[in-house]
Amino acid sequence: MAYKYIDNYRERGARKKLVLELQKKGISDKKVLEAIGNVKRHYFFDETFWAQAYLDKAFPIGEGQTISNPYTVAYQTELLHIQKGDKILEIGTGCGYQTCVLLELGAKVYTIERQEKLFNRTIQVLPHLGYKPNFFLGDGSKGIADHAPYDKIIVTAGAPLVPQVLLRQLKIGGILVIPVGDEKEQKMVTVIRVGENDFDKIVLDTFRFVPLLGDQAW
Repeated sequence: MAYKYIDNYRERGARKKLVLELQKKGISDKKVLEAIGNVKRHYFFDETFWAQAYLDKAFPIGEGQTISNPYTVAYQTELLHIQKGDKILEIGTGCGYQTCVLLELGAKVYTIERQEKLFNRTIQVLPHLGYKPNFFLGDGSKGIADHAPYDKIIVTAGAPLVPQVLLRQLKIGGILVIPVGDEKEQKMVTVIRVGENDFDKIVLDTFRFVPLLGDQAW
């Protein structure tokens, strides 16, 4: 993890190229693209690997986890239709890159991470970058009931099904975005809570995420 915070013309130019690449791949929400362009992704890499930070690729971050490729981050974020002030639950903080994108959009973020080493690293790094979500260490598959309901919920790991406990933590009218499938590949699923016990489900494109771990997962 890089603690030497340098952002010069090379990194800024790489972010602009990344935004253009994401546009070509179908990301159209201007606010999401702007957020991607604002978050300094190379800060989540050891300095040795800065040259790879703005490639549209996932990258290992330790503990069997990865920083998702920017397209996936933008894709999930776009599906959330974030409005400034939205209360968002993020399942799987990881290194915090997705968290920062959500915060750039003006959301109030509650983010939970199961891996203690990642959690301890991220709670140190993000405040140095000016990002201050509400951090939690624990089993994200259960959500964070104490702070529910949420306007939006995003799950950044693949699940075998949509955990019912997360659906119950959505506001009516709220959106849950989660990759669902087996351990090799998943379909991105959007669930909208349209009533107390009514949900609309939309199945979208195929992705590959690390598995969601916890009592309500694998």
